[in-house]
Amino acid sequence: MKKKVSVIGAGNVGASLAQMIVQSAIADVVLFDIAGGIPQGKALDISEACPLWGSSSSIIGTNDYSHTENSDVIVITAGFPRKPGMSRDDLLHANAKVVSEVAENTSKLSPNAVIIVVTNPMDVMAQVSMKVSGFDSERVMGMGGILDSARFRTFVAWELNMSPEDVEALVLGGHGDLMVPMPRFTTVKGVPITELISKDRINALVERTRHGGAEIVALLKTASAYYAPAAATYQMVKAVLLDEKRMLPCSAYLNGEYGKNGIYTGVPVMLGNSGVEKIIELELNQQERADFERSVSAVKLLVEKLNL
Repeated sequence: MKKKVSVIGAGNVGASLAQMIVQSAIADVVLFDIAGGIPQGKALDISEACPLWGSSSSIIGTNDYSHTENSDVIVITAGFPRKPGMSRDDLLHANAKVVSEVAENTSKLSPNAVIIVVTNPMDVMAQVSMKVSGFDSERVMGMGGILDSARFRTFVAWELNMSPEDVEALVLGGHGDLMVPMPRFTTVKGVPITELISKDRINALVERTRHGGAEIVALLKTASAYYAPAAATYQMVKAVLLDEKRMLPCSAYLNGEYGKNGIYTGVPVMLGNSGVEKIIELELNQQERADFERSVSAVKLLVEKLNL
């Protein structure tokens, strides 16, 4: 029997993710949305592409939570997207209500699932999902670090006119404007970018990474990024379903790691079948530690606004 992934939210991110999962044939998919006809239409369209992809995976679109029962992974993309001039934090209360409802309904039907949260502000929404679902923190995580690192990898590759495939990057902290790209841990085939790019140019790439989402929102005007967020989420889903034990930057709940307790933020983790199986704790220098503290403090302020 194939694994089952329920994608909650049939917007651009959710539908793109559903396509990637079905096309790869690693799981069957339930695409849920409250909008009548939207998930059904997108699921039918994806289903009709399966013969062309050579995929035996199935997908259904639904407005009924009962179809998500016994999911192995639940991905929460539902919520309001950013518009020009908005920060991820501006979405706080509206999306907390949406995510709470989703977590409550899906966790009852799939008590053994792993939850991956994409909805912004993502670190806080992961905390909402953990609290409402009652799941162990290891089984609730947020997607952000992989996306932010992919953006950093892209900009580094362009700067060096090299393949992005050869660039490995790391971004810590909250998925927001105070995220912490880590040049010291960013390499091209093992060579630190500090040996390849000037400090001023690295600083410029770091700033572009921090505002990478806003740059796309400003260009699209009526939508936010979705191809790269969906691809980042797919990498997490695949790591969990196939028990890959991948080391990836994700938003995880800290219990003393990095000197922090009771907060979700981006750190390198090992992802496998049971979710976050290990948090990798790095030795940060003084500047990295200060930037990390500032980023985590911003997440904590939002958590406090929701009285979590």
